[in-house]
Amino acid sequence: MQPFLTANWRYLAMLNYVVDPRLLAPLVPPATEIDFENGETLPERGRISLSRHSAAWSPIPLHRDFEEVNLRFYVRRKSADTWRRGVVFVRELVPRRAIALVARACYGENYLALPMKHEIEHVDSNLRVEFSWRRGRKWESIRMRATGEPQAIPAGTHAEFITEHYWGYTSLRSGCGEYRVEHPRWKIWNASDFELSADVATLYGQQFAETLSQPPRSAFIADGSPIAVQRREIL
Repeated sequence: MQPFLTANWRYLAMLNYVVDPRLLAPLVPPATEIDFENGETLPERGRISLSRHSAAWSPIPLHRDFEEVNLRFYVRRKSADTWRRGVVFVRELVPRRAIALVARACYGENYLALPMKHEIEHVDSNLRVEFSWRRGRKWESIRMRATGEPQAIPAGTHAEFITEHYWGYTSLRSGCGEYRVEHPRWKIWNASDFELSADVATLYGQQFAETLSQPPRSAFIADGSPIAVQRREIL
């Protein structure tokens, strides 16, 4: 099956937090349920990527390389005798309005267009990534540092739970949207240092302010890979 969209995600900076599932309950799409890791609910603040997008039906001119910042949490849906493990995006930030319009129209995702920029330094065994977005006159950002070589993700680990969700789900007036995201297994660097500088309450809602002001459960950078996004289906 020809994908609807292909991209190349690189240097995905991920901050992962434990949150009270009652905060997420109103956001869970129909036909899905919250996916717990050992009884914990983990929203991910970050999943920041420098992406190269091209839609199979029509690339958006001058909109091929751009940053993306999102807040997401994890759900699953029973299909036949297996579970489809996926993500729900609370909000996604991109730098261009055309990208946000296409994403909202085609997938029902909550995209917001803001000025954005990034810095990536990867010299020898030292890696530094910084992704920033501007709201009004103020720049907000997430920064991470790591050293060494990226490591393979062992089966059954916390990092596998975070990275191995291959479905996307959205709440729609007509029900639930479902689409598949395909990519090879990633490697990661554990962050040696990180900083989140943002007005979380204004950006994502007051309900997330306390959670995202606490130390994260984990912080790492994934090396990324090419991805393919299949067309959305309505359940």
